[in-house]
Amino acid sequence: MSLEKIATTIKQLISEHGNLYSKQLGINIKNGDEEEIFKWFLASLLFGKRISENIAVKTYREFERAGVLSPKVILTAGWDRLVKILDTGGYVRYDFSTATKLLEISKDLVTKYGKEPLTAIHKIAKNKKELESILQSFKGVGPVTTNIFLRELRDVWKKADPEPLPIVKIVAQRFNIDIDRLNRKTEEFIRLEVALIRVRKMGEETVDRKSRRRMPT
Repeated sequence: MSLEKIATTIKQLISEHGNLYSKQLGINIKNGDEEEIFKWFLASLLFGKRISENIAVKTYREFERAGVLSPKVILTAGWDRLVKILDTGGYVRYDFSTATKLLEISKDLVTKYGKEPLTAIHKIAKNKKELESILQSFKGVGPVTTNIFLRELRDVWKKADPEPLPIVKIVAQRFNIDIDRLNRKTEEFIRLEVALIRVRKMGEETVDRKSRRRMPT
């Protein structure tokens, strides 16, 4: 495939599927504001579990509706209220463990990193690997959640540059796109990465629907 056709394919993927998840949720992380970045961190924690995207979005909306969108407010809300918010959003499979995780993470953020904890973590980290390591030191924050959080911050935080997930590279190859040759610190790359993730999820959902249709009633 020619470079021109690949460029056209990239533009089409971005146009059709490249709306950032943070933007979808109405979170403006582009100005580097701590409050907005924490909202995105909270959303990333919800997306990071093996749960449907729709439920994660709905649950984030419940946190938004309740005004529970900062570490201090999460701590004030307490475990019972957090569980209620999670259940209302449909996050029932992981409600107890997620409530506990949110409380522990929020406590660590407030006590260890001050008024703007996530901004402080980025400042303290010597490089992208240390940034990822610090984030993964929090309870229940693994590589997937870290990737979700940092990939949309590529053009906001200097040290935010996670390696694209293996599945992203696989999907990219299906479109003859070598993402290792692209500049990862641009919004175009971020939107392409999101588009490839959505395309992969759409494929999984199609396979799942076909499987259900073949199942005996």
